[in-house]
Amino acid sequence: MASLPVPFGSCFSQLTRKHYGITSPISLAQPKEADLVLTQKLIETLRPFGVFEEELELQRRILVLGKLNTLVQVWIREISQAKNIPSSVIDNVCGKIFTFGSYRLGVHTKGADIDALCVAPRHLERSDFFSSFYEKLKEQEEVKDLRVGSFVPVIKLSFDGIEIDILFARLALQTIPENLDLRDDGLLKNLDIRCIRSLNGCRVTDEILHLVPNIENFRLTLRAIKLWAKRHNIYSNILGFLGGVSWAMLVARTCQLYPNAVASTLVHKFFLVFSKWEWPNPVLLKQPEDCNLNLPVWDPRVTPSDRYHLMPIITPAYPQQNSTYNVSTSTRAIMVEEFKRGLAITDEILLNKAEWSKLFEAPNFFQKYKHYIVLLASAQTEKQHLEWVGLVESKIRILVGNLEKNEFITLAHVNPQSFPGPKEESEKEEFSTIWVIGVVFKKMEGPENLNVDLTFDIQSFTDTVYRQAITSKMFEADMKITAMHVKRKQLQQLLPKVAIQRSKRKHSSDGLRVMNDGSLDLSIDSDNSMSVPSPTLDDTKPDNVGNSSSNAVRKGAAPLKQPTSPVQHDSEKKPEVDSVQQNPHPSPCLSAGPASKSPASPLGNETSEKAKVEEVRQRSHVECFLNLYFLSVTKLMIYLVNVPQIASNTDLSDVPILPANPIAVVKNSIKLRLSR
Repeated sequence: MASLPVPFGSCFSQLTRKHYGITSPISLAQPKEADLVLTQKLIETLRPFGVFEEELELQRRILVLGKLNTLVQVWIREISQAKNIPSSVIDNVCGKIFTFGSYRLGVHTKGADIDALCVAPRHLERSDFFSSFYEKLKEQEEVKDLRVGSFVPVIKLSFDGIEIDILFARLALQTIPENLDLRDDGLLKNLDIRCIRSLNGCRVTDEILHLVPNIENFRLTLRAIKLWAKRHNIYSNILGFLGGVSWAMLVARTCQLYPNAVASTLVHKFFLVFSKWEWPNPVLLKQPEDCNLNLPVWDPRVTPSDRYHLMPIITPAYPQQNSTYNVSTSTRAIMVEEFKRGLAITDEILLNKAEWSKLFEAPNFFQKYKHYIVLLASAQTEKQHLEWVGLVESKIRILVGNLEKNEFITLAHVNPQSFPGPKEESEKEEFSTIWVIGVVFKKMEGPENLNVDLTFDIQSFTDTVYRQAITSKMFEADMKITAMHVKRKQLQQLLPKVAIQRSKRKHSSDGLRVMNDGSLDLSIDSDNSMSVPSPTLDDTKPDNVGNSSSNAVRKGAAPLKQPTSPVQHDSEKKPEVDSVQQNPHPSPCLSAGPASKSPASPLGNETSEKAKVEEVRQRSHVECFLNLYFLSVTKLMIYLVNVPQIASNTDLSDVPILPANPIAVVKNSIKLRLSR
């Protein structure tokens, strides 16, 4: 893979020393006293959210990992003896436990699990790990809840109360050195693709830490951004938002652009940079390199499916992958809108017009939209339910894609948080889980009511889930999916009370009216109111091909522009169905409206005015920088010219062919009547 073009121009700092990333920094400014004060306030604000772990708990994790590492070495020597490896070799042979993810990055929260990788020498097989090592773990008194992952080849366990997920990789080495650096590309030679995937998490995490100028500033900034993303319901790779590694790479890129900045500044610059980013220009932490190992990498010039990725954030370790291939039109629009909100709030914070707590205020998802699709997955036993929920959740992004393509829908926003389903009085105990998707319908013109049929959108999704379950031989007759459309006030009947902030206004007692045929008739109701590899490395067909058909075609070679965000809140437009409450979280405008009254600035009004002027200058500088960058990267993105449209009925499923004699499924008929 050829190197990507690097931007250049008068807006880029002319440095003679080494810089981080594929461009020079935007600013080398050193932190001021006010920046240090704001950073300390940020730390104090983060503490109550449990994002920092106590030293005692951290030492306990280190002790547990040490025991696990010793256990791995004992196991490897026992297996080596059983395989008749010469004693001279056995004396030196060993394996090692590596960590990756949030723990390795140093940003794990209280009670978080640990992602680990067991690296073994060449004479050990993957089957040994999932058989003899699994049995050895069973013998340990500290090990509880031991199980093998249903979809990902991983051993899950609780070791002395700490949740750990362990992947496995065997290297083409006779022994594993204590000082082994997994970033060495040479380790990938002659490896099974499954081992390469397992190594990828560690390699990416280590590269990120290697590519940031100041690890402590990076960590504090990432803690803040991850908390913000979770509070704003945009933290979930599997549901089409960003996962931990993607947020880490965005923060790392911000640190590269502002190498001397402290966390308070970096949080603000994060929102500044990515609220102006012109997707689908990719975010890159380093120049992609070709190691001549013929492994599939993210390259839209070569791989057609890569051309439809809407928000590419490319992992820095070979083989480079897009960590955000699940992002859809709706999820990207929602995240971009949240970036803009974050910028507006941090603007106020830097001018001492707001506190950091405002950034982490959680919007009320259940008051944000007027219409919702409620998805319920149920099974008879707890074990079946866990497997079923995992499968259904992994496919919800397909439902979002189906809804996006509906001509009457502007936006589909799935809440990453799931909830226990309502308890029903029946002879058999049933386990169920609920997901909620907020839906924005297009504003329609004309005097007549509009009939909208979502039956096909829902049914094609449920068909995909059922046939995946049948093909993978996990389907049981009691596994069910139910989908229904509800209005805002009706959510209270389905979700736990703690999930919904009840409106002060008294709602009508009208309930859901479910028809005998399973359809839901709401036409008469009046409403006044949790490191996934890219599919480039998978052997299966990418699920997301086709999600972006309306955004994939660009004409000409001009720099790519961010489309107007389709995110509209109820308070920003005329209601399309009856009357509606004002949205309590309207989108802030960056320049409109009077600023809220602020406490006196410790630096005085004069300093505040200077800060405003400096911010305007810096913002102009950032825009100039990004424009030049996008102009250069457009050379890479030229593949977007005359790319053919993907058919609107493209199948998004993993399993394109229905098995013979599939299980009969009750149809979910959802028909709405929207008043104009």
